[in-house]
This record gives sequence, C-alpha cells and structure tokens, in this order.
Amino acid sequence: MNWETLEQQCCSCHRCPLAETRHHVVFGAGPKNTPVLFVGEGPGQQEDLQGEPFVGPAGHLLDDMLSIIDLGRHNCYITNVVKCRPPQNRDPFQSERDACIPFLRGQFQLLRPKLLICLGRIAASSLIHEDYRITREHGQWVERGGVWMTAIYHPSALLRDPARRPEAFRDLLLIREKLQEVCPEFYASQQI
Repeated sequence: MNWETLEQQCCSCHRCPLAETRHHVVFGAGPKNTPVLFVGEGPGQQEDLQGEPFVGPAGHLLDDMLSIIDLGRHNCYITNVVKCRPPQNRDPFQSERDACIPFLRGQFQLLRPKLLICLGRIAASSLIHEDYRITREHGQWVERGGVWMTAIYHPSALLRDPARRPEAFRDLLLIREKLQEVCPEFYASQQI
C-alpha cells in the first residue's frame, strides 16, 4: 500500500451512509515524512466543502495553537477518524468510525509517527482507549509500540468554552516537551 492507493480507496469509499451526503472526502494533509500526527473526529462543514482538514474556525484556532509550539501544517500531518462529514456536525456513530478506521490505520502505517495527538474525546476514545475522559485525561501520555499518544481539547470545544484555553496551553507545552524528548533532531530543525 502507498499513499496514492490509500487515498484513492478512501475517496471512492461507500462503506457507510456518510458517503451519500458528503461533498468531499477529507483524507488528510501534511508532509508524509513527519513524526507528528494530529487526529480529529471528522470533517465539519468547511472541511467537507473544501476537502481539507481543519479549515474552518476550529482549524484557524488549531493553526494558532500549533504555532505556539513551532508546529503547523508544513511539518505535521493532520487527519480525522472519519473522512466524511457527519450531518449537522454530530459525533460520528461507532459504525461510521469502524468503517473508516482502516484508512486511518493505513495512514498511520505509512507515516509511522512518533507522536500521535488526538484532538478531542472522539479521537481519543477511538485511538487511546474506549472510555477516554477528555476532561480528566487530556495531556497525559501513553506509549504503545514506540508511539507516544495523548489527547487535547478539540479546537471547536475551545471555541465554545474559552475557559479551557489555559489547560489547552499547558497541554501544548507538554507536546513541545515530548517532541523535544522523542524527536530532538526534528524539533531542532523546526526552529527559526
């Protein structure tokens, strides 16, 4: 499997009903040689219309958040658990996540990241553990097979509840610290 084949398979997928209402499959974006993978829950309206992850208001906030720790779309890969927009931006059903997870696993295998950062509860419950509690566990690291995983608040949650932004800032600093520890050469190369 290579990136092109995986993306073609994903873009022609009809494994769940989300394919019937999508404008675009939102496969993912970013360099294919980065050690840093960010995973959200699914595309929103703007992402569905443009075919790119995190381009709406939450995406702008994510860009600002990443810039604080010298990361961005130029040096991170960004994708979602589900690649098609759930109607009215509802949480993706488990059956939709199950249908889409092979594509995320393929991206993971091709990318081979050292850090996986889940954006929000849905991604964390899909990738870290099933009953993940974002309010209690955000910013905590778990290591599996040489990959360090954590979750932070989804940017859209921070737009709805700005009082959580100080916690999110602390989590970003923990990401920077872990990146410096696990990938010092990568992090040093990103400094201006």
